[in-house]
Amino acid sequence: MTTETRACLYALATALLWSTIATAFKLTLTYIDPWQMVFWPVVTSILFLSAAVLIQRKGCLVVRQAKESWKTYLVLGLFNPFLYHLLLFKSYNLLPAQQAQALNYTWPLALTLLSSLLLGKKLTVKDSLCCLAAYFGVFIISTGGDIHNMSFDSPLGVILMLMATLVWALYWTYSTKQSGDSLVSLLLCFLFGLPWITTATLWQSSIWPIPLEGLAGAVYIGLIEMGIAYIFWLKALKLTENTALISNISYLSPFLSLIFISQILNEIIAPATYIGLVMIIAAVLFQQGIRTDR
Repeated sequence: MTTETRACLYALATALLWSTIATAFKLTLTYIDPWQMVFWPVVTSILFLSAAVLIQRKGCLVVRQAKESWKTYLVLGLFNPFLYHLLLFKSYNLLPAQQAQALNYTWPLALTLLSSLLLGKKLTVKDSLCCLAAYFGVFIISTGGDIHNMSFDSPLGVILMLMATLVWALYWTYSTKQSGDSLVSLLLCFLFGLPWITTATLWQSSIWPIPLEGLAGAVYIGLIEMGIAYIFWLKALKLTENTALISNISYLSPFLSLIFISQILNEIIAPATYIGLVMIIAAVLFQQGIRTDR
């Protein structure tokens, strides 16, 4: 098996794991609230990532990077895991899973807009057209295709999800400036984000007791979305010489996700969801530039 094949298999495994997450979100939210949905997966992820860091003998990097950039990690931890996941879960609590997961894929366009506003990068005609196409896809999904009457399932849910993509874009913008080890940086973001999360959860909800079904779902989310999938993704990027191809594989995830949503959650997938999702993914890929060259 070639190195490139192994990279593709890691990327495919990541896409498959990510595709289960929207369903896991909706199922878990039937047992616990969004505040608890942030706290318990983050605790699970911290334990998992800590074990991964120790196995890879990177414990000394945790101390070094924390000392060098603790103020930065305190802010990044506020963005992710706290604010991003709170907005994400609150949106999932209000919207059908098929809508929420599709809208979440607009974050690369949110990143483009933020780069223009915060970093002074000029929007090209291509960027502008892609953003318009993607957000028109959002409009189609949010209205269920009823664009004339503008009948939204939950306007607040749509707003919260779009806010989540902006927060993620902010996190991505500033986290990529960190020069340390990627796995260690993620662990530090979660460690420094935990005090924010714990305080907010105790204020707005409670940490315990929660149903065992809710705890099981939260542990799954923490292991998969915030742990194993991330490590697989880093492994794929490390092995490949064709980053564009590996990145494009990730966009299988939202379409695979619709299968789980329809079969497990019994949601009837609306034609508008397919149309809007294709518009969003196509806009993102075109804006980034689809390349399979090396």
